[in-house]
Amino acid sequence: MIGVLVFPNFQLLDAAGPISVFDIATRYAGQASSIKVLAVRPGPVRSTSGVEMLARGVKPSGAITTLIVAGGEGVREAAKCATTLALVRAMVKRGIRVASVCSGAFILAEAGVLDGRRATTHWQRTSQFLGSYPKVKLEPDRIFVRDGNIWSSAGITAGIDLALAMAAEDFGDEVAQKTARQLVLYNRRSGGQSQFSSLLELKAPAGRFAPLLAWAREHLDAPLTVEDMAEQAGMSSRHFTRAFIAETGTTPSKAVERLRIEVARLRVQSSSEAIERVAQTTGFRDPERMRRAFIRAFGQPPQSLRRAARASYG
Repeated sequence: MIGVLVFPNFQLLDAAGPISVFDIATRYAGQASSIKVLAVRPGPVRSTSGVEMLARGVKPSGAITTLIVAGGEGVREAAKCATTLALVRAMVKRGIRVASVCSGAFILAEAGVLDGRRATTHWQRTSQFLGSYPKVKLEPDRIFVRDGNIWSSAGITAGIDLALAMAAEDFGDEVAQKTARQLVLYNRRSGGQSQFSSLLELKAPAGRFAPLLAWAREHLDAPLTVEDMAEQAGMSSRHFTRAFIAETGTTPSKAVERLRIEVARLRVQSSSEAIERVAQTTGFRDPERMRRAFIRAFGQPPQSLRRAARASYG
């Protein structure tokens, strides 16, 4: 049985997305769907949109095989609830698969079950999460992360990606692929959530580091060390690094790699320029280094992205 834990002011899609995935997947697998919405107080639970879900009371049950914890504006209060935290701890202790969607990771972290584990959350919550839970190995540039029996996903729709991966584990890749097609989605979305993150916002004139990022984008063939960027920003290296992480949720070096990846991707997909040349002029230097970066970001090497782009044009 899939249990979806909600609370007042939860994000509706955090719950509805995974519910839809498992509903469709179980039907394709020829099984009866068994999904329950859970809450500390049974009855209608109001989401941030005003739409309500009818929930059962939370009770540790041997029937639950997966617990999915939603996120939303009410997550701060939910993370203070002893009953909620006890449920999460009990599920993890029993080896039950437990997952969070978006800011639901705060509930898992508050329960202590993410200490020493890898996890992710919505990019807007990265700085807050890092400050509150330093024992968690946060990976802010991931759509979802699995560490043992605990899964976590990035913002809102990433809960669907997470649920599709779970469906593949439960019912096989074919069922997961059929489910994704039914939902008109990619079965495995390429790329990390940084393509939607504050790094993009910082390209706008109002962004604090917008001039720096624009400068970096024009000098990708240079080393672009932290010291280089700090000097350009007029800050000490230590102050610059702290300020940059606080605003963007990522390190300067990862931000530079993302800029390099995005520029390289555009050139790989839109031209016939040699891969080696693209790697050289975007600062990767070594084509193998660029290939590894592409696989981390998109799940595919540059050549595969080029072939897919040509196929779509043709």
